Amino acid sequence: MGKTAYLFDQIFLQHEPGFGHPERPERLMAIHTALSESNIWKDLVVIKPKKADISAIETNHSKKYIEEVRLTAESGGGYMDMDTGLSAKSFEAALFAAGAGISACDAIMQGKAQNGFCAVRPPGHHAEYDYASGFCLFNNIAIAARHLISKYGCERIAIFDWDVHHGNGTQHSFEEDDSVFYLSTHQMPLFPGTGSEREIGRGKGKGFTLNVPMDPGTGEEQYLKEFRKKIVPAIDSYKPDFILISSGFDAHKNDPLASLKLESRTFYTLACEMAELAGKHCGGKMLAFLEGGYNLTALEESVMHMMKAFVEASGGSL
Repeated sequence: MGKTAYLFDQIFLQHEPGFGHPERPERLMAIHTALSESNIWKDLVVIKPKKADISAIETNHSKKYIEEVRLTAESGGGYMDMDTGLSAKSFEAALFAAGAGISACDAIMQGKAQNGFCAVRPPGHHAEYDYASGFCLFNNIAIAARHLISKYGCERIAIFDWDVHHGNGTQHSFEEDDSVFYLSTHQMPLFPGTGSEREIGRGKGKGFTLNVPMDPGTGEEQYLKEFRKKIVPAIDSYKPDFILISSGFDAHKNDPLASLKLESRTFYTLACEMAELAGKHCGGKMLAFLEGGYNLTALEESVMHMMKAFVEASGGSL
C-alpha cells in the first residue's frame, strides 16, 4: 500500500466563477473521475479536507480582504476583479481549499502519508495579501507553508510553481523570507506580468526567489533542460524540509490560455525528479496543489502522469 494522500471534496464543485469561465467545475470532475476509475486509486490515502479556520487564512491575507470575499459570496456572488468570479458557495469552497492543504500537511508530517495532491478549487497562487487575482481567492499553498512553519517548525520550505503563469501572490508572500524558497517556471510574456529573472527576493529573502521565464513555444526538451540546469540544483543546494508544488497543467501544448508545448508525460518526468529531491532531502515529504489547466483531456492525462510518479515514489504497487 502506497502512502500518497488525495484530498477532494464536493464543495469544490460548487464554486462557480461565471458562465463560460475557463476555471470551471468540470476541471475537477475530470480529474476525480479519472483517478477514481484508475488502478492508481487503490494506492491513495483518501483524506476528507477540513475547513480552514479564519485565523489560518489571516496568516497570509488581511482581515478586510477576507471579509470582502465572504460578503461577496453571501450576497450571491460577483466579481472580485475582471477575471475572478464568485458564487454563493465560493467562500466556503475557498476555506475548504485552504483547509485541504493544512489537512494534507498534517497527514504527511504525522506519517500517515509521504506525499499528496490537493485536488482543489478555487486555485490560489495568484491571490495577493489583500486582493483577488487570476481566478484565485486565498493562496492555498502559502497558507500551507505558514502552517508547516508555525505548527511543525519547518525552517526551509521549497515551493516549486510549474504553472504556466507566474505565481505572483506566492512570490510576494515570501519575498522577504528565507524560510521559503519560491521557484517558478512560467511563460513570459503572459499574465500576470511578474516573474522576471531580476526578481530574486528582498532583504532577508534575497536569493530565495528564482524565476525561470520561458519563451512562448518552448517545448519539452528545452523546458526540461532549463529545469535541470536551474531549478534542480537550486533546490538541491537549499536542502528543504518539505517541498510544495503549485501544479498547474496549463503549460501543456493543448491548453487554450498559453503557448508552451509540454506533453502530458512531461509532468511525470517533473514529478519524478521532484520526488527524487524530496527523497534526498526531506524523507519524501512533498505536496502538490491544483492550480491551472484548462483543456480537460490534457488536464486529466497530465494529473494521471503526476500521480503515477507520486504513487511510485511513496511505494505504491504500480
